[in-house]
Amino acid sequence: MFLNILIPTDGSALARSAIEKAVAFARDANATVTFVTVIEPFHVFSVDSEHLSNTREEYRRLADAQASQFLTDAENKARDQGVVSHTVKLESDEVHSAIIDTALNHDCDLIAMASHGRGGVGSLLLGSVTAKILSHSRIPVLVYR
Repeated sequence: MFLNILIPTDGSALARSAIEKAVAFARDANATVTFVTVIEPFHVFSVDSEHLSNTREEYRRLADAQASQFLTDAENKARDQGVVSHTVKLESDEVHSAIIDTALNHDCDLIAMASHGRGGVGSLLLGSVTAKILSHSRIPVLVYR
């Protein structure tokens, strides 16, 4: 039924747990997986241009290295289960839109992801990428808690 499953990861313990479960699901469904990590852009909190330049470069370097590590770890989990995988790393202010667009652009027929389980006021204050994906995606979403 599912041929290509998109699995977003932010490197958190919950995302790693969802990767384990979603890769096992993909293995059983004989599907491939596409892992995606979305790097949020650097946001300015200083007016000193020299400080901003150094800080922005440092942020990009560290965020890119961290995202690459998240994707490498996910690929290793897929390879260990015999699941074919691909990775996507991108930058976006709107994480939920980037995840949905990646699923569409890579012909994914399912998005499998973790939910941090923030509900009520926490969800309103912090925003929930999972809730936004659930409300905007035309692709089925499987949520692991």
